[in-house]
Amino acid sequence: MNGSNAVQILLLVGGLTLLPAMLFCVTGFTRILIVLGFIRTGLGTASAPPNQVLVGIATFLTIFVMAPTFTQIKDVAIDPLLNNKITQTQAFERGQVPLRAFMFKQTREKDLALFVKLAKMKTPPRTRADVPTYVLIPAFVISELKTAFQIGFLIFLPFLVIDLVVSTVLMSVGMVMLPPVFISLPFKILLFVLVDGWDLITQSLVQSFQ
Repeated sequence: MNGSNAVQILLLVGGLTLLPAMLFCVTGFTRILIVLGFIRTGLGTASAPPNQVLVGIATFLTIFVMAPTFTQIKDVAIDPLLNNKITQTQAFERGQVPLRAFMFKQTREKDLALFVKLAKMKTPPRTRADVPTYVLIPAFVISELKTAFQIGFLIFLPFLVIDLVVSTVLMSVGMVMLPPVFISLPFKILLFVLVDGWDLITQSLVQSFQ
């Protein structure tokens, strides 16, 4: 094995290591996982559901949301490559098109303009096709964070109302030393179950990408 082959194998292994992180940054995984974390925090349950469960739910919801995009990538890039109709470079370029369309759809114009400005490009992009992928990805991630925190704020409101009501009642009856979380936690879990919270959150998350 010569030196060039060793370098290629090293780059390949490094690329495979970074592939999951890259996929999380160009899909809806970040938004979904953060919102699920807000639900757990709002309920006040420190470890229920556990992190592994949240990551698993976020992963399969991401696959569900990204299924149309992945199907397009398979049709225009992977299948022709496996049939030796196009080269790897052509497959990479074709595969970017559906993924970039998804990211553009979820990215705010303000965030995109910010990173275009920070990139200090010699020729400002006039169309979406002129925006480099390395500029689009961070703009997409920032937009996903903003959207996730907006959804998280709406999730916290009903739980906050319950905490305030419980705290007020405890203070009015003179039970100041009793932590309100001990009383509010069962009520928050009961409310979440009665309104079928998981279905509502899942539906809202999926529709937020549409």
